[in-house]
Amino acid sequence: MQRTDRRPARHRARAKWTATNRRWNLPRGKRVYFWQRLNPSQLFVLSFVGLILMGTWGLMGLPGLYQGQPLGWLDALFTATSAACVTGLTVVDTGTYFTAWGQVYLLILIQLGGLGMMTLTSMIIATLGGRLSLRTEAATVGYNQIGPYVGARRLVLDVLRFTVVIELSGALLLYLLWSRDMGHARAAWHGLFHSVSAFCNAGFSTFNTSMIEYRHSPATTTTIMLLIVLGGLGFLTLEELYVSRARRTRATQVRRPISIHTQLVLYMTFLLSLLGGLAFLAFEWNGTLQTLAWQDKLHNALFMSITARTAGFSVIDYGQASDSTNFITILLMMIGGAPGSTAGGMKTTTFALLGLLAWARIRGRSSTTFASRSIPDETIQRAVGLFVIVTGTVMLGVLLMTCTQPVSQKLQPFLSAAFEVASAFNTVGLSMGVTPELTTSGRWLAIVLMFLGRVGPLALASAFIVRRGRVVAFRYAYEDVIVG
Repeated sequence: MQRTDRRPARHRARAKWTATNRRWNLPRGKRVYFWQRLNPSQLFVLSFVGLILMGTWGLMGLPGLYQGQPLGWLDALFTATSAACVTGLTVVDTGTYFTAWGQVYLLILIQLGGLGMMTLTSMIIATLGGRLSLRTEAATVGYNQIGPYVGARRLVLDVLRFTVVIELSGALLLYLLWSRDMGHARAAWHGLFHSVSAFCNAGFSTFNTSMIEYRHSPATTTTIMLLIVLGGLGFLTLEELYVSRARRTRATQVRRPISIHTQLVLYMTFLLSLLGGLAFLAFEWNGTLQTLAWQDKLHNALFMSITARTAGFSVIDYGQASDSTNFITILLMMIGGAPGSTAGGMKTTTFALLGLLAWARIRGRSSTTFASRSIPDETIQRAVGLFVIVTGTVMLGVLLMTCTQPVSQKLQPFLSAAFEVASAFNTVGLSMGVTPELTTSGRWLAIVLMFLGRVGPLALASAFIVRRGRVVAFRYAYEDVIVG
């Protein structure tokens, strides 16, 4: 159904977005501003650049953020990038180095970075009753990412509802769990901070040992895990599940099957969490989890599996973990969470499509299928392209880190460098303890990787979809290449 534009004709002529040219066509003689020349992907990237610069300026210029000496400009840029890109890598201890106001400032950066500046802007417009432009919709939720029965305005308002309800619920649960030991005020603040950080998959903690001191508390780790999973499912998945449940309560509504996207997200989230937990349980049963009771080993291994894919909270010292554990952690960090979520990585659906593609080729089938549906070849090609880009970027980052960063002698240089690069690019935040020891070149590399990891996969996916619509007047002759 064609969308009806109810704006006056003069407003439609003033700013008309053309899908074919991907630019603004304005009347002749009309002044064109810089932001009007940007496509949605560029707006998305520049919104994070602005947030990082704003965060760095605040960390450098606002008073009362530090317990002692303020951060230098490079460390301030590193911290602001880590918070805005919801990574969690820190060069200082968040709980002791920052004051309460400093922690509030970091929490604001985490929340803005988790939701995204374009999403936040769309929320404000929709809440005030305004109408989202086509370009704003594209920059907020991406091309062709909304189901046929979910509008962009409805989606951004539900994103706000999901965020408020989930984060406040998590904060309340953590407050109830911690109030007896901390007192009401401290428990309320720490509960809110960790709830927002967990839902945004940021990994920042006001405790100097992250979640290690709570690994004997299944209630605390389970609450954090639920927040991480809900944040990593993605707003599109949450929206579809919410709409699907709402329709079941209405007898007059036709029931729609859950989309392949949501099915893949749910299946992969469950499968990766379970298999990762079993692997960590086997590798660390007599290692870093040796002193725990068997039931504590179970929920801590599951916590390690869930947090490794993007969250960054830790219940063990990864510097003391086995090589097998750290290798599995790197693989989970590379996969990440779901598209449209606060998580990083190549995304669970990308990994699932690669597996389905391999399974189809093994069975000799030309098409990739799942749940009695065929996946479009363009989608498979984008998944393969994203996998190559993510893997190549991490490999290049590891090379540069090993060349420029003298890692601590107590750790394995290559493994710790690979761990740090994978954590930075996939916006996870786990570390083997070498982040504060990074040199100037190492910190610059981590900053670039965190930024690319937060905006790169989404921006590249949008760019691939844009190029798909280009009409080529000719094609070259085919010539085959031997593979395998």
